[in-house]
Amino acid sequence: MIRYFSKIFTTVNKPLWIFGVYFEFRYQRVFLIHLKGFFSPLKVFLFFVIGLTLTSSVAPNQITPVFKPGEEIRYRVHYGFLNAGHATMRVTDKYYMVNNRVCFRAEITGNSSGAVDAMYRIRNTWGCYFDTINYQPQKAFRSIAENKYRKREETYFDYARNVASIRAENDTPETVKITQRIQDMVGGYYFLRLLSYENRRIGDTIRIPAIFESETYDFKILYLGKQKIKTKKGRINSFLLSPVMPDNKLFSGKHPIKMWISDDLNRIPLKIEAEMLVGSVDLDIEEFSNLKYPIYFEK
Repeated sequence: MIRYFSKIFTTVNKPLWIFGVYFEFRYQRVFLIHLKGFFSPLKVFLFFVIGLTLTSSVAPNQITPVFKPGEEIRYRVHYGFLNAGHATMRVTDKYYMVNNRVCFRAEITGNSSGAVDAMYRIRNTWGCYFDTINYQPQKAFRSIAENKYRKREETYFDYARNVASIRAENDTPETVKITQRIQDMVGGYYFLRLLSYENRRIGDTIRIPAIFESETYDFKILYLGKQKIKTKKGRINSFLLSPVMPDNKLFSGKHPIKMWISDDLNRIPLKIEAEMLVGSVDLDIEEFSNLKYPIYFEK
């Protein structure tokens, strides 16, 4: 979604996805943050093992979609009182044929706004075609436009050979070994919403393999229970998740990054919070349309 830039922090050019908020600090090196993984809607919501693997616990014929073509959810991204931008998650209003499979097309867009937009203009799109039966990514893409920087990339998944082919403009094509359970960052977010949280216990771990650019990762998320939270739309019951973080000097607290998803049939992300040493970066739901099921907020 949105990259948050600061002259306070930098990395060694490793992306840091946090529930869809993309941190990549490109300025003077104060803290050296070398995090092997990335934290995204895919990596931060997705995947689990509670003594069983995803493959053995969720069979294709058990999956019931909780979203439909035309769904759209809009979020405000802010750093304290400073509006940083907006992010939108949408499922396009028709199906597509990719790899001889009927697919959803999902997109996540992130745009900077206000003072941030004046300093660093961002217009980014990430997307995925994932099939309507097994919810495997068949093709992923991203279009990055940040000031003068541009990048366009497509990833094609071949499950017969267990490889992903990555093609980017002006770059040499790459091939990466994958598993049948691989998820990309966008398709994985939607796959997460297919999972049930009702019978989970506090402290249960969620895990799955994922791919970003030319690397694969294994990511872990903790289930922290149920909470009723306040949103712009009103109060609503939710499930609380938090990624397992490596030791670093950027975030503060035992569970510095948290995500709340609705405790209903839709299971949509409601709020994301990243507690940093210099404040909190938040993503809050603003608007939504064309949800598959009714959603109720207490005023």
